[in-house]
Amino acid sequence: MSTQHWGDDYAHGAPPHVRHRRHRKWPWVLLAVVLLLAAGCAAIVVVLAGQSGKTVRVRYEVTGDAKGVSIAYSTWQDGAVVTQKEGPRDLPWRKELETTEFEKGGLLAVTTGKSGGTVSCSVTVDDRRPWTATASGREATATCSGF
Repeated sequence: MSTQHWGDDYAHGAPPHVRHRRHRKWPWVLLAVVLLLAAGCAAIVVVLAGQSGKTVRVRYEVTGDAKGVSIAYSTWQDGAVVTQKEGPRDLPWRKELETTEFEKGGLLAVTTGKSGGTVSCSVTVDDRRPWTATASGREATATCSGF
């Protein structure tokens, strides 16, 4: 029969030295970071989804002395920005739309004809400060964009 020697501590009634496995913290930290990122992304999606259902009023206005101008402006249909065109036409010109699919990136561009003149465009989204631009000359373009 063999006996194991556990050292002097065991001889005095103390149990043999037991090594405890050290728990790694980095997997828990990584898990917490991933969960925070997922929660942040979910919050952004909820906020954006809430904005897409909101009705937005977009008012376009073109003034000036130019005759036979061409007008291109954005509308929002089925989640896409679509460009509508009108012209040649005389000024002033106004258009107002309401949409629930509004996304930034709209455009209003007005081009004078060969006879020239001056044109000014203005776009107002809801009651915010309007985007404006002016152009003068033959075949000059005033562009209001980024609204």
